[in-house]
Order: sequence, then C-alpha cells, then structure tokens
Amino acid sequence: MHLNAIDLVAVHAQQTGATLHITLNRPEARNAMSLQMVDELRRLLAAAEASAGTPEAVRVVVLRGAGGHFCAGADLKDMAGARMQLMQKAKDDPADPIAQANAAFGQLCAAYSSTPLAVVVVLEGTVMGGGFGLACVADVAIATDTASFRLPETGLGVVPAQIAPFLVERLGYSHAKRLAVTGGRLNASAALHVGLVHMVVSTAGVPEVLDQVLADILACAPGALSATKALIAKARLCAPSDLIDEAAAVFSAAAQGSEGIEGMTAFMQKRKPQWAQT
Repeated sequence: MHLNAIDLVAVHAQQTGATLHITLNRPEARNAMSLQMVDELRRLLAAAEASAGTPEAVRVVVLRGAGGHFCAGADLKDMAGARMQLMQKAKDDPADPIAQANAAFGQLCAAYSSTPLAVVVVLEGTVMGGGFGLACVADVAIATDTASFRLPETGLGVVPAQIAPFLVERLGYSHAKRLAVTGGRLNASAALHVGLVHMVVSTAGVPEVLDQVLADILACAPGALSATKALIAKARLCAPSDLIDEAAAVFSAAAQGSEGIEGMTAFMQKRKPQWAQT
C-alpha cells in the first residue's frame, strides 16, 4: 500500500526525502490513542516498510504529537465502547473486545519495536500510558524540557499490560518495577537519568537536534542499519558467545554486499557513499 493511498483521520503524515514524519493529531484530547489511531499508525509503518527498494523508500520514521503534547495514553471512550460490547455480546461469543483492543496496541508497539526502519520520537508535554510505551520502543528518544512522563494505569485500577515488556527492556527490571508500583511520574531530567530518553532539549532547540539525528541516521547504509538492529535485538536475549558465528556470517554478507563494497570504496575515495547523497 502506498503512503498516499492511506486515509488518515487521527494522525498526519508527511514524507520529506527518506524521512516519514508522523504526527499524532488529536490535540483536543492530548493525542489520546484511539483504535483508529492505532490502525493508522500500523498501516503507515507497513507502507513505509514496503517502500524499501523504491526511489521513494522510507528509511526513518519520526513520531511526535500535535498541540504541544505527545500522547495521553488510551482513549477512555474506546475502552467504554469495548465494555459496552462485552456487556451486549452473545453468550456463545468467545471474543473479548477489551482484550482485543489492548492486544491491538501491543501489536502496534511490537511492530514499531521490530521494524527494520529507524524510529525517532519527539516527546513534548504529556507522555502517558501508550505514549510512554511508544517512547520505550523508539531507537532515539528526544524529549523537550516540557515533557512529563507517567504510568497511570495502576492508579486507575488497571495494568500497563502491553507496555510492561518494553518498559523492562528499556529501563531494566529495577526501574520498571519502581515506576509500575508508584504510578511512574518522571520529568524530562529524570527520564534522561534512567535512560528512557536519550537527550533533553528546549522546544526551540528541537528542529536543530532532530535534523542532526536524522543526518546521522541517513549517513548509515539502510541495509546495514536494519541488520544491526536485528542483531542487537537478538543480543539482548543471548550470551555473546552464542552469537559469534551468526554475527560473523552477518558481517561477511554485509562486507561482500553492494553496501559494503560501496561504503569501503567511498571511504578509500574520500567521498560520501551513495546512500548518504540524499
């Protein structure tokens, strides 16, 4: 599916070169995540991934929110609707609409976590619940000094179910437990301290910092970046010694491939490689 063929209501998307900028676009609700937003975000990512190898290929996805906030978590109207469906469904219908809605968000996080594309988030204002989860799965997280992070689920009598695995992966077991049992309130400085975000800048400083991050990413070969992300994902679950042979095979394939040859040739000729020309 081509990016331009996707009907968008809850988000806005614009491609600039090899970068797809996606803006959560429900500012009246501090960009609370509706099921429609989840669906649109997944379809945009799928289309971006499918563009590989074309002249319009997307190499980086940037996520941010409209109206000075990133995301206020799940849309409670959607949850209420799911409860209503649960009350009205036939007794012989095994489907649980609440579980289905929750799983849809988990699938969204998993998709953005495992994508071969680079993912950058710009975090401003409210970053709660599902927004917190998206922050955790990004490759690069830039926060402004206005950002306020919170895991409100346990205070509402529910569980940060789909966020929990990514919270542990990003912050480690100790910090994840602490945030989960305290309702997880962090300002931008504290988020930087625990490793949730990678840099904190002023709102006015975002364009310059984002441009530099994108330039650094686009200087990397897209295939090598994808293979590196996949290898790092495996490395977090394996002992280093268990990956020696696989890592050697990945390196050899890259070195003998078109990107490896172009990269080393460009280095010897003291020029930028072809993928960094755009």
